[in-house]
Amino acid sequence: MKTKWLIAALTTVTLTIPTFGQVDIYIGRTPPPMRYEVRPPFPGEGYAWVDGYWGINDRRYVWVPGRWDRPPYAGAYWSHPHYDHYQEGWRMHEGHWDHEDHGDHDDHGHHDDHGHHGDHDDHH
Repeated sequence: MKTKWLIAALTTVTLTIPTFGQVDIYIGRTPPPMRYEVRPPFPGEGYAWVDGYWGINDRRYVWVPGRWDRPPYAGAYWSHPHYDHYQEGWRMHEGHWDHEDHGDHDDHGHHDDHGHHGDHDDHH
């Protein structure tokens, strides 16, 4: 009788776990370096290349190969998955399609200039 209850409980737990990529999973070790991939032939107009990445499966890093994909709307660009380090460990942020106009707000040139001046000041 106890065994049946235990199996039922385990089944319930399994069913309530969100699908891959929807739950915050932390891993204790640093993600492996990115792999170099040879892209398959361009399938045709309207496709964009999505780079491969290290996904998480059962708290282990698993390489997810790159693919050609159709952006969901015109002007979309692929925001790559990335990992951030927290106190609990490394956590993956899923890749997603985003609006291209985010890039217009980048002001790298000015920041770089300030960075160089700061470096010189540090040496004094």
